[in-house]
Amino acid sequence: EWAILVIMCFLVVSLEMVNTAIENACDRITLETDEKIRKTKDIAAGAVLMMSICAVIVAGVIFIPKLPVLF
Repeated sequence: EWAILVIMCFLVVSLEMVNTAIENACDRITLETDEKIRKTKDIAAGAVLMMSICAVIVAGVIFIPKLPVLF
């Protein structure tokens, strides 16, 4: 279970790094408003959000069954 949680955390951080790289590359291309670049940045940010939600769901699946033991 701990290995799964660590992997999920690293996946979120890794995807955030990819998102940052995409945003920096897009900013390097042009700083002007471009619809395609905006969509590219939004999709990359959405991927980070989806992975974060997935990580929370996995953590819930692991930890929620253990809560009754605490009470």
